[in-house]
Amino acid sequence: MPTAEHGVGMRWQVRWRDDAGEQQKLNFETKPAAERKDAQIKASLDRGDYIDPKAGQITLSAYARQWRAGITGDPTTLERTDSRLAWICDKPIGDQGLAVLAKRPSLVQSWVKDMEAAGLQPSTIKGIVDVAGSVFDAALDDQLVGRNPVKAKSVKPPAIVRKKVVPWTLDRVEAVDGAMPARFAPMTVLGAGCGHRQGEMFGLALEDVDFLGREIHVARQVRLIEHQLVFSPPKGGKTRTVPLPETVGLRLSAHIAAFPPVEVTLPWVERGKPNAAPVTAALLFAGEDGKPLHRCCFNRHWHAALREADVPVCRENGMHALRHTAASAWLAASVDIRTVAEYLGHSDPGFTLRTYTHLMPDAADRARRAMDAFFARGTVDVSSALVVP
Repeated sequence: MPTAEHGVGMRWQVRWRDDAGEQQKLNFETKPAAERKDAQIKASLDRGDYIDPKAGQITLSAYARQWRAGITGDPTTLERTDSRLAWICDKPIGDQGLAVLAKRPSLVQSWVKDMEAAGLQPSTIKGIVDVAGSVFDAALDDQLVGRNPVKAKSVKPPAIVRKKVVPWTLDRVEAVDGAMPARFAPMTVLGAGCGHRQGEMFGLALEDVDFLGREIHVARQVRLIEHQLVFSPPKGGKTRTVPLPETVGLRLSAHIAAFPPVEVTLPWVERGKPNAAPVTAALLFAGEDGKPLHRCCFNRHWHAALREADVPVCRENGMHALRHTAASAWLAASVDIRTVAEYLGHSDPGFTLRTYTHLMPDAADRARRAMDAFFARGTVDVSSALVVP
């Protein structure tokens, strides 16, 4: 209940016991303000969503660092989270108290505008804002704040303009293939023919290629974690099997004869934790020194091949373009989207559909052909289905 204290200034006090039974109090300059707070506290205690007014005084930076210390996950994901946290903890917004930010989403929006002014790409800003949202979700669970200001309607990160993926033509695939060093050349047709990611090509072993069964197994990748090369499962921890086209099979067979597989032993990292026993695999692609491929070193060969093939050296022409080419070829041959997703290692066929829907055969044309085929066969009498009013 509000009680008057002698003197001037903050002379009205609200006293209550929190949900843990501890005595709490707050002072106010006016009686109406004290009565409003008294009513709010009583209502929140009755509803069970009471939040200690002093709890939100912790700064966003301090709480975000506590949050980061408690999360687990893939090392690469955690490294990305750390880089994004720098735009939270090391900026003026990090010095603000959680409660202040929860009450003033406009401060969050100003922070977003500052990142735009700094030249960050919309996708980068979205990643940083998403991390901030996760921090405030945790603060909500800890009952330090009453809402997540990042999710306020007034907070609007810049829109991300999604570029449509552009698959390579066969001429481009062949040109880059011809420009690659012989030791690495089959990787171009492997990516375009089977949809491997770069790290999965680096981790391809002799045992993964089933020439008789005409299949290729994607069982591991080579990754760089904390400056160390390691083996790990493919992205998402999902192994898969992809049909092996004859063209790719012949190229790999010739490559194995010219460059015998190299046995490489690396730590195995799964779910962010290294396996006590290292893993050995006979890799089809390795450096001249017999060591596994490092993406930074290999990309120099890739970029040189692009230049020789008169292909622009840019993000869109990274090795991932080969996966887009594989997806395009499968879809053009009417392979269903769920199967394409499986071949690419996508856990969500919806993602595959959203990414490659513009590459699928035109729905209207397929609908016309279906109806023309229906009427051409003439096997069904539709007249009996007509209802005349």
